[in-house]
Amino acid sequence: MTGRLSRRRLLGWAGAGAAVAGAGAVTACSASLAPVAEGVVPFRGERQAGIVTPAQDRLHFVALDLTTDNRDRVRALLQKWTTAAERMTAGAETAPGGAVGGNPDGPPADTGEALGLPAAKLTLTFGVGPGFFDKLGLDPALRPAGLAELPRFTLDQLDPALSGGDLCIQACADDPQVAVHAVRNLVRMGFGTTTVRWSQLGFGRTSSTSTAQATPRNLFGFKDGTRNLKAEDGAELDQHVWVQPADGPPWLAGGTYLVARRIRMHIEIWDRTSLTEQETIIGRTKGEGAALGATGEFDPADFAAIGPDGQPRIGEVAHIRLASAEALNGVRILRRGYNFVDGSDGQGHLNAGLFFVAFMRDPHAQFVPMQRALANNDVMMEYIEHTGSAVFACPPGLTEGQYWAQPLLEA
Repeated sequence: MTGRLSRRRLLGWAGAGAAVAGAGAVTACSASLAPVAEGVVPFRGERQAGIVTPAQDRLHFVALDLTTDNRDRVRALLQKWTTAAERMTAGAETAPGGAVGGNPDGPPADTGEALGLPAAKLTLTFGVGPGFFDKLGLDPALRPAGLAELPRFTLDQLDPALSGGDLCIQACADDPQVAVHAVRNLVRMGFGTTTVRWSQLGFGRTSSTSTAQATPRNLFGFKDGTRNLKAEDGAELDQHVWVQPADGPPWLAGGTYLVARRIRMHIEIWDRTSLTEQETIIGRTKGEGAALGATGEFDPADFAAIGPDGQPRIGEVAHIRLASAEALNGVRILRRGYNFVDGSDGQGHLNAGLFFVAFMRDPHAQFVPMQRALANNDVMMEYIEHTGSAVFACPPGLTEGQYWAQPLLEA
């Protein structure tokens, strides 16, 4: 495949020194990485990949619970995960010869379904939930205030089996099999130390995280995230996304918080709603995606404009007004959600919707007031329900030799 770096072609760069064997293995693996190739997103850097990285087409998100309170076992797992994650994001197997090159009488080190596939811009983003601190008995001073559980919002229908988690891994890629392979193998490594609490597959990103990307559409058929923060918005990201040194414990400085919400959309009801009503509920035109009263998608929304009927052209409870920075005292977040269709619900309806993922500097100062405004006033709430919820703290990026959460576990 011209211009692509396949997993088979990458098998030669690791060598025996990259075998998974603790912290030293992380250093050995990173030292032997080949130069970044087309379709490869660097794993290490100032920030974790998969946050401001231009959003890929597919998602596999998993939340896990710890099944041990032994810090040494958790540390060893995070070291193994880091080594495997760095290899997989570079387009390689979890270990050299992992699928077919090991002992034929034992289980392969890699499950093999991504053999021959390119890296497909795979990113793996890691976070810790509230239970991580409780189960490992970490110093309470290390738990950031922003990691407090989210409150229950009006009309929430949260399923505990789709909520919470001690750890999370977000795998994004342009090939669904690459993303699934990554999560599958990391989950497999965690046997005896972690267990899957819940997971979600996503397709068709519903937000752009780069000015180079066109605005995608959600399953209601509307462009979603027109005013989303972008990777190019450096100062805005510092203000709204990246945790600053004065915000909390040092291990999280430069990191961020991840809020995940599983939002079921009642597709069949929406599909029987008139176009005029749909556009009024959203506050945008369905075709162009322009704010009502404007011409182009990116024309500023004029919330003061009055329509021919003497009423605000963008209604007082229109979705884009309620979610706007103007209505929320300047609050903004970086959205990175995906559509999902999980078959049918057994009653002739699609079990489908939006898997909302967003990154922010402080969930309780940003997401909570935003969601309260929407839950209490947004007419769209008649067409959706929130069925899952979780919050995680995502450390900053990794330097050479570091493993996921090392500054936290070794603080």
